[in-house]
Amino acid sequence: MAFTDKTLVCKECGEEFLFSASEQEFYAEKGFMNEPARCPHCRAIRKQQRNAGREMFSVVCAECGQEAQVPFKPVNDRPVYCRDCFNRHQAQA
Repeated sequence: MAFTDKTLVCKECGEEFLFSASEQEFYAEKGFMNEPARCPHCRAIRKQQRNAGREMFSVVCAECGQEAQVPFKPVNDRPVYCRDCFNRHQAQA
C-alpha cells in the first residue's frame, strides 16, 4: 500500500501538521487504526504531563553503556537497557 503525506489539524492547538508517508507506514505496521489527533508539539506536552508525577531513575544501559532514565527502580540481577536497545530487543523477540 502506497502512502502519501497528509496535512492534519491538531485537536489541541488547531494548527496544521504533517502526517508523513513514513509515519503512516509506521502506524500501519504497528496496527494503529487512528491517525494522530495532536501535533508533535502537543503530543510531547501531553506525554510530559502524564509523566510529571513519575519518579525516574538513572541507569547505564547494559548493552551500549549510555546513560538512560527509566521509570522503575532497577534490580541488580537484571539488565536494564536504554530506549533504543530495549526496542531492538523487543523487535528480535
